[in-house]
Amino acid sequence: MTSKERVLAKLRGEPVDCLPLMPITMMFAADLAGVRYGNYARDHRVLVDAQVAVADRFGFDYLSAISDPAREASDLGAALEWFDDQPPAIVESRALLDDKSKLAALRLPDPAAPGRMRDRVEAVRLLAERTGTARIVEGWVEGPCAMGADLRGLNTLMLDFFDDPPFVEALFDFTVRMEVEFARAQVEAGATLIGVGDAAASLIGPRLYMRFVLPREQRLIGAIRTLGVPVRLHICGNTKRIVEGMGQTGADIIDLDFPTPLGHARSAMREGQVLLGNIDPVRALRDGTPRSVEQALAECFEQAGAAYICGAGCEIPRGTPLANVDAMARFARSRT
Repeated sequence: MTSKERVLAKLRGEPVDCLPLMPITMMFAADLAGVRYGNYARDHRVLVDAQVAVADRFGFDYLSAISDPAREASDLGAALEWFDDQPPAIVESRALLDDKSKLAALRLPDPAAPGRMRDRVEAVRLLAERTGTARIVEGWVEGPCAMGADLRGLNTLMLDFFDDPPFVEALFDFTVRMEVEFARAQVEAGATLIGVGDAAASLIGPRLYMRFVLPREQRLIGAIRTLGVPVRLHICGNTKRIVEGMGQTGADIIDLDFPTPLGHARSAMREGQVLLGNIDPVRALRDGTPRSVEQALAECFEQAGAAYICGAGCEIPRGTPLANVDAMARFARSRT
């Protein structure tokens, strides 16, 4: 099977020759390619070269255009701080929506206009050209809670849930409209899967998640799936209290961070829901040994069952020994 065939077959619940291997790599990929991360995040050509290099080296089944969560916010006018060898950061003290009334004047950015969104679209286009039909090409968008936090400021958004629920709903609705169009541009450029990152959603409880976030994630994911591609949902952090809701989003892949045991997620979701993850990226993967990495992945596989894709709980951290990532690949190729 080709890598693309393997992933799509797993998502359809069909037999595969081995487990798909889809860990998130960003800084790890840049380091492997010998490039500064500031260049990786600024220039889609650098990103593509690094993604191809890391996928070829370890036999990953996909290539991803993910680099940082600040692309959409940047094109809306948010203030960013850039670093030479780290991801850019949104300057929360100068939040774009420091005044809630600014939301009414905010206009959807054009992913085809010059800016960071277009750079990601071009990354997808070049990845598709480089991989042909062999591998999955993953585009990426932000989820409603993460994007809302980027625009409003994380701490302020947490207060808004209680102080002004209608504003939060309007903000999240705006983000969904924007991300659907961003996903559309990436699919048209050649993405065969879209990742949705909604990190801030792990910071709220199930009541707020079910009221504010889940309906928008469902709308976003449903709209992306109508474009003809599957969706991967990743929420960083401890999602044990909202994992049942995550299973109701309609995402083809639920990509879990390490604090949420796969067995817990499996029992909370429908039969056949594909899970991805989720060994501890630092303690188990970076600081482990090849043997302990394979043991940790075996435990994940046992908890998740057949509907499983191999990966880490979050991004493979820089400084991870190559032998440990080789062990991850070796494990994936030894299981079906």
